[in-house]
Amino acid sequence: MLRPSSAPAPALRSVLAALGSPTAVREPRTPALRAAQGPLSPEHPLPVHVLDVAGAPGLAPRIRLTGWRFLIRSGDRAIAAADTMLTPDGWTFSHFFEGPYVSSTERALLQAEALPVTYEPRLLSVPELYMLTLWLHSAEADGAADTPAAADLMVPLAPAPPGIAAHRPYQVSDLLPVISTRLAPPPLLGSPAPA
Repeated sequence: MLRPSSAPAPALRSVLAALGSPTAVREPRTPALRAAQGPLSPEHPLPVHVLDVAGAPGLAPRIRLTGWRFLIRSGDRAIAAADTMLTPDGWTFSHFFEGPYVSSTERALLQAEALPVTYEPRLLSVPELYMLTLWLHSAEADGAADTPAAADLMVPLAPAPPGIAAHRPYQVSDLLPVISTRLAPPPLLGSPAPA
């Protein structure tokens, strides 16, 4: 089961305003929005967090909230997404986009709805790996925490990096070490091999 977060009202208003703007909807990267027949509605607001690589080896990566994403629905399916970002003036529309992460997000949300445990859905981006996951934050953990709890699940969205299965729920304790290992800088030539 999912317990979605409420998006900040200014973020939702900015997306609704962009949907009403012919200029924003007619961007070259959103042909599905241009061709859509009928009303478009922003749904499934998801906070977007980014995993930042820690500056010093051995330190845990930092996770920070960077925006909100809304799936844009036309009829019975999501055809695009809208991102918002935080500016000094508050939440504002950033851009519309299409691509595999839109349908993959929708699929992962449907999978999560069938789980017997209640989760708060979030997105976690790992830019260095070109990776996006649906982060299912345990409803029993602190809802405001920007750190994964032991009971959280991560569902990599397709396309996932090689060796990481898309749409497979991973325990945080299983996936974060894999991600951290891949983000670690390679050893310098001539340095001793790790023990």
